[in-house]
Amino acid sequence: MLYAMIEMQRAAAAPVRMMARMNRMIFESDFNALSKTEFGKSVAASAALMESLTRSYGKPIWGLDFTEVNGHEVAVEPKSVWSDAWCSLVHFKRNRTQLAAALGNETPQPRLLIVAPLSGHYATLLRGTVEAFLPHFEVYITDWTDARMVPLTQGRFDLDDYIDYIRRMISEVGPGANVLAVCQPGPPVLAAISLMSEDRDPNVPSSMTFMGSPIDCRKSPTVPNQLAETREFEWFKDNMIYTVPFPYPGAMRRVYPGFVQLASFMNMNWERHVDAQWNFFEHLVGDDGDSAQKHREFYDEYLSVLDLSAEFYLDTIKRVFQEHQLPTGKFYHRGRLVKPQRITETALLTVEGENDDISGIGQTQAAHELCANLPANMQDDYVQPGVGHYGVFNGSRFRSEIVPRVVDFIHRFHDEKVEKNWINAFEMV
Repeated sequence: MLYAMIEMQRAAAAPVRMMARMNRMIFESDFNALSKTEFGKSVAASAALMESLTRSYGKPIWGLDFTEVNGHEVAVEPKSVWSDAWCSLVHFKRNRTQLAAALGNETPQPRLLIVAPLSGHYATLLRGTVEAFLPHFEVYITDWTDARMVPLTQGRFDLDDYIDYIRRMISEVGPGANVLAVCQPGPPVLAAISLMSEDRDPNVPSSMTFMGSPIDCRKSPTVPNQLAETREFEWFKDNMIYTVPFPYPGAMRRVYPGFVQLASFMNMNWERHVDAQWNFFEHLVGDDGDSAQKHREFYDEYLSVLDLSAEFYLDTIKRVFQEHQLPTGKFYHRGRLVKPQRITETALLTVEGENDDISGIGQTQAAHELCANLPANMQDDYVQPGVGHYGVFNGSRFRSEIVPRVVDFIHRFHDEKVEKNWINAFEMV
């Protein structure tokens, strides 16, 4: 019922949004004498704010057309190289000729698979993460599908399925690759690599990096962690799961809607978001185009949300946030116990933010305790001062302080021979 009501509200808001758009165009027009007055600017700003608050946000585009490698501009083309019902693997393919000229006699750059979170936002939320690593790696990313767009005929999707997808995509990227998990994927990625290590899979990664991940939510519990602990599992089933309405392709599928997750995030920092909207209004009135544009870009991304399948969401709540199965040694994948201690050849880096209010200090570091048989010289940990959850994978401090550490760590364990062999095999296909 709630999902249907939200859709009805969006439909009802359409005329208001159209009127706001018309007012904005009229009062921003150079042909309108009022456009340069304080009154005209205020009306245009109010209309822009109303349009922003009432519009529907679809899946954003990547907008990454080039990168800079060793001072050379290199064209970039995001391309899906593998896909299934619930996810696509996107390769940010750099122009080979331009890249060769930029690298000169340098060895091929390592391959990096970024595992984007499936927690309400599209993978494009990590646009800044991808952009920062493009000069240093051959970058791939998981692009998860909006559950409301997956027909019921495609079946269910739970945490075990998610792990299968991760393992498949690591294998698609190839042997000796490097995996970087941002936030939510931490536990399933660690599980997937544990299984690969135990199976002596030839595609086991060279390194794994976990950033702001809830490996062990018992450490420094945050508000979301406490909510999961204090509510009964049945409460989440009864209050967080809704049915996708028609005419979406996934109509009648049970999901955890993205708008519910977004509301939760917004409520955690409500005053900050209200202030941001007021600042947006003031920037528009004051003709501060740069600040207003940055605001638009951030909220266009932040307000674009996707739905999660009910099975995946409820599995994650129960197994990760309530029962803490991975750190307590009780995490099973399709009846098979997951053993992180079997990881002995994949280097481990953990990154946390000092002020993270989603994954508290120590939750990501717990991966080191679980990988008990990994040599100490193959492990590293870093806590970034002065940043919250978002700052762990985006922003100025991420680019200037975190990225160099990740790059150095991956290069330290980069197998150049494996990389050359894989590149040669790839080019022959």
